[in-house]
Order: sequence, then structure tokens, then C-alpha cells
Amino acid sequence: MELDEVIITRAIFDEYSKTFLDYIDIDVALVGGGPANLVAAKYLADKGAKVAIYEKKASLGGGMWAGGMMFPRIVVQEEARCILDDFGIRYKEYQPGYYVANSVESVGKLIAGATSAGAEVFNLVNFEDVVIRESDQITGIVINWGPVAEQRLHVDPLMISTKLVIDGTGHDAAVCNTILRKIPNAKIGKLGVLGEKPMWSEVGERLTVDATQEIYPGLIVAGMAANAATRAPRMGPIFGGMLLSGKKAANLALDRLKCL
Repeated sequence: MELDEVIITRAIFDEYSKTFLDYIDIDVALVGGGPANLVAAKYLADKGAKVAIYEKKASLGGGMWAGGMMFPRIVVQEEARCILDDFGIRYKEYQPGYYVANSVESVGKLIAGATSAGAEVFNLVNFEDVVIRESDQITGIVINWGPVAEQRLHVDPLMISTKLVIDGTGHDAAVCNTILRKIPNAKIGKLGVLGEKPMWSEVGERLTVDATQEIYPGLIVAGMAANAATRAPRMGPIFGGMLLSGKKAANLALDRLKCL
């Protein structure tokens, strides 16, 4: 078979543009493609929510790819083992209550689980701003291509209409920080200061889940963004709290969607 470059180009552009247009108005916009948001996306899509993940990099998975200090292994505690099972991630019990999984396999299966459930992924797309109307409720996000932001190009962005946003941008807590920068009196974080405290795995893991909440009307924080928004400690290469945070964020979003 002789390949036609025009058909190939047309197929890519045609299918992507149709998908992009279909996802201009969605239920939940997940900003950041790290493990918490991948988990949240699967559980949301499983329940029929129309969800999209916006990731500024080409690849999803956040810091999970590299495991601990570039050893491609992660540790997950007992409470989150059921999520590994839901995604079909293999693991070994290291000692009672501690399970070790391959970080590369884990990311691959988190991505596959989210997309197979129906979540749409827009990679190389950067979050730029939020849309907030008189009700103080977030009604949309503003996006642009990732390379536009990296190169500081003067290219106007586009808007996505969404009922809810989940900030899963990790240490940066990009959505929260954008609101604080533009609405100085917004009640996010303690004393309007974001960022994690020093590493303390035990406390950080617990508080990651506790801190997963609707922190501003229409905005849920998950994963390390939840820690940053509430000044909780960072955790290191243990990912159970991150996974549980994603599941909790999905449940919170599903409950809110019922009321909208």
C-alpha cells in the first residue's frame, strides 16, 4: 500500500479538531496530568462525566515516572492497594502494609485506565487563566499551547467552559496561585500563602487526602496541589495518598455535579 501524506495529515487534523470542538464545553477540567488527576479522571469517566485532562508537557504522569531518585519503583500503602487493583497495576508486598510497584508500569496503566474509561487528554496544552463570573464560581479555564507559554510568545488563548476544575498541578498549584494572584482576597490557603512544608511522609500522606477539597467555588484541589494549598508536608516517593486523593476528588466532583 502506498501511503499518502495528505491523507495522513488530514486524518490527524480532522480527528483532533472534531475532538477539540466537542470538548469546548465539559463537566470537569482536570488541570495537570499527574497521578492524582489520572485516577480522578478514570473514576469520573466511569460514572459518565465528560472530562478532559490538560497537560502542558508531552507526557502525562508527573513525577511518578522516575520513582524514588530515578529508581523506577514506588511504594503504596495498604489503604490505596485497591486503586492499584482497579487499574491492573502489579505490585509486591515488601512487608505488611507496604507494596512496591514499577513506576513506569504504574504510569502507563494509569493513563490507559483514564483514557479507556473515556477521559480525553489534551497534552502540550498549558493552563493560563480561569473564568470567574459575578457569582465567584469558576465557569471555565483559559488554555494555550504549551510551547507558546515556554517561548513567551504573544498568542491569544482560548476558553473552555466547565462546571468544575480539579487542580492537579503538583507543587505549583497553578490554578490556586492564579486565583490568588488575580483575586488577592480569595480565601485559598493559609494567609494567602501556598507551598508544602518539609517532607514528612506519614503526615503528608494523611493530609494529602484530608486536604483534597473544594477550596474555592468550582475548584477542587488534589494530590500535591492539595498539600501546597493547605501548607501540608510533602511525601516523597510514596504514592498511596496521591492515588486516594484522586479518588476522593472524583467523588467530590460527582457529588457537586448532581447539584449543578
